[in-house]
Amino acid sequence: MTDSIFLITAEPLCLLKSESTLIFLVPAFCSVGMFVDNVLIIPSSIQFLDSLQLKETDNYLDAVFQKTWKRNLEKKWLKMMDMFDIKSLAGFLVELAERDEFSGAVLVAKDNEEIFKEAYGYASIRYRIRNETDTRFNLGSINKIFTRTAIQQLAEQGKLKPKDLVGRFLPDFPDEIAKKVTINHLLTFTSGMGHYWNDKFVMKMANLRSVDDFISLFIDDPLSFKPGTKEQYSNSGYVVLGKIIERISGMSYYDYVRENIYKPAGMMSSDHYERDDPAAVFATGYTRIGPNGQMDKTVPRRENILQIGSKGSPAGGGYSNVDDMLRFNRALQNHELVSPEFAEIGKRKRPEGVPSLSMTMIAGGASGVSAFLINYIEQGYTAIILSNYDPEDTQVVEKKITEMVCQA
Repeated sequence: MTDSIFLITAEPLCLLKSESTLIFLVPAFCSVGMFVDNVLIIPSSIQFLDSLQLKETDNYLDAVFQKTWKRNLEKKWLKMMDMFDIKSLAGFLVELAERDEFSGAVLVAKDNEEIFKEAYGYASIRYRIRNETDTRFNLGSINKIFTRTAIQQLAEQGKLKPKDLVGRFLPDFPDEIAKKVTINHLLTFTSGMGHYWNDKFVMKMANLRSVDDFISLFIDDPLSFKPGTKEQYSNSGYVVLGKIIERISGMSYYDYVRENIYKPAGMMSSDHYERDDPAAVFATGYTRIGPNGQMDKTVPRRENILQIGSKGSPAGGGYSNVDDMLRFNRALQNHELVSPEFAEIGKRKRPEGVPSLSMTMIAGGASGVSAFLINYIEQGYTAIILSNYDPEDTQVVEKKITEMVCQA
């Protein structure tokens, strides 16, 4: 008969198996060894683990013990069990969901290792399908960081430079853009380009399926100012970056990001899905924002499909879940996608004398779309908030987590 040993830890790591022993890692704590239903429960002290006789077990068990327990348990899993009040956060989110003030998924990690993950509300109110922790949500403008990462990769490969003019790659563009705007201008919102949410977008949004489709919305618009003289948030500029990625790589923007960012980072549940594709499964967005762009909390939420178009662009509108976003965060911080030197391309420089940031936030929002990826640098925490409600509904969650991290 096979014996079973449960090692008590903060998080289930894996199931180890040798010829005579099964070792389960379970999320609980125990101070002494005990038997429960003929299963031995033991404490997870390093001293006790070191006393286990593993010499006669197979190589796999020995390898996992050496590489996982002595490293992960001692240095990571115990480290993350600190002062962050998980119970308080869970209660706060449950109350919001019960009042129908939040719908989505939330993940909190310490040193890029998950310590909290839950989902609330409905992915489809129409069909009464609940959100799960693996539900895909619209990321809004968070997709811009994937576009920026793609540009950094191409720069690392020697295929472009930040100071290159748009015209080097897109000579058919209007001279005002081709001969005056650089890649760095596009990355840093200093190009003078604006947004494509105009009358043309409203007329064509059901048929926007490619980067070229989006470019047609703004290609004839004049620049708002001389490139490099001011800063103005711009979706159009990131669409142009997407076109540059296509021209250099010979791939569609969507294929490039899938093959060179999502797959290497292990983000197998992320993509720019077409919203009218019945095979694509993701949360439906719900909004109280009207056609005039104003929120009215006195009216019921409605599906947002008529406000955000059929597919996202290099500026935003792709889909992911909280696990994939943590994978991306980990890959980015570990320099698995781009080297440290080239990862600085496109980042706005802090003025001299301004201290380093204690946190970084990437956010996306639109009607029925709200997403946050936050790194609390000093404390080592990461928070990922994805919601299919309006940004105004989700900001309270970000503020609560920030407050709790600062108190931890």
